[in-house]
Amino acid sequence: MWFGSALDVRNNSLNLIRLILAFAVLVHHSWPLAGQGETKFAGYSLGGWAVAGFFGISGYLITSSRWSNALGHYLVNRIARIMPAFWVCLLMMALVFAPIGYRVANGSLEDYFTAVHSPLNYVFSNALLDMQFHDISATPANVPYPGAWNGSLWSLYYEFLCYLFIAALGCFALVRRSRWPMTIAFVLSVVAQANIETISRLSNDNFDVVLMLQLLPFFLAGSVLFMWRDMIGFHWLPGSLSLIVAFTISSTVPGWGVQASALFVAYSLIWLSTVVRQPKLIAKNDISYGVYIYAFAVQQLLAVFGIHELGLFWFSVIAAIITVPLAAGSWVFVERPVMRKVRGARGKSQPKSAPAAAVQLVPGV
Repeated sequence: MWFGSALDVRNNSLNLIRLILAFAVLVHHSWPLAGQGETKFAGYSLGGWAVAGFFGISGYLITSSRWSNALGHYLVNRIARIMPAFWVCLLMMALVFAPIGYRVANGSLEDYFTAVHSPLNYVFSNALLDMQFHDISATPANVPYPGAWNGSLWSLYYEFLCYLFIAALGCFALVRRSRWPMTIAFVLSVVAQANIETISRLSNDNFDVVLMLQLLPFFLAGSVLFMWRDMIGFHWLPGSLSLIVAFTISSTVPGWGVQASALFVAYSLIWLSTVVRQPKLIAKNDISYGVYIYAFAVQQLLAVFGIHELGLFWFSVIAAIITVPLAAGSWVFVERPVMRKVRGARGKSQPKSAPAAAVQLVPGV
């Protein structure tokens, strides 16, 4: 290897890194949800950079999962990891969070279930990850950021599109065997972002295309690192330099510098996971997804009761304290049982002579 050693998929702190990124999104959302302005670097907020980090790490792990699984097993794993907890979250919005907000705003629950963007409509319309609308029966209302109960859920649709993209690429032997097709795909994604105005016109200003091309380079950056893992490895020197290079490119190249820095952002985060120790509790329990999908809603509910007026610090702290049990509940009662069920079913379907590598799943993905 050129640098250091390979990532040990069973001995890293990626759960901790992702948890920190999830809390970074929470902190970022405190500003707009409290009705205050936000600061940005290179056009991206703290939350935007955190989501980019998520996509970079995901690109590495998801490509690993696809390369070690048949297409059917891969898709089942991906659906099982993201969808059940998402569906439960939608139900929580419709049956717990929004009724409280509606009751506070209107004094009763009259017409709650029949108003425009009703609870049933919210769950049904958004069930396939593509968020059609974010309010439920015109709530949350009387808050600094009205009309959205869970603004964090928007990114899951694009995350899943990346899963499908890798699923398709994995069907081609050349892509699996050679490092260059994925590397070229990453370069093309950055070129696409550099020409986003032209692509936007060609797609009739389709906002999905714009957002996808903003996030895809980060996902593919992780995929590229996976493809080159046997040669480059992870070491403190390139890891530290990657942070500097990412800062320099993103701050000096307008328009597409952020995407051009994606490879260095992803490398630095994965390198950090090889040197930062994480508590055993976090290693065995990945609540980062739960934190991500519940934090925004918790903050909105707190804003309904005026907690945001205590100041950004206490608004963030109280939101974090309430979010953690919800995230833990999602992990213990939904995410982990579903994944164990999927892994158990797959194990039973494998012939006894199957090598261990053929049935290995990437932890926490």
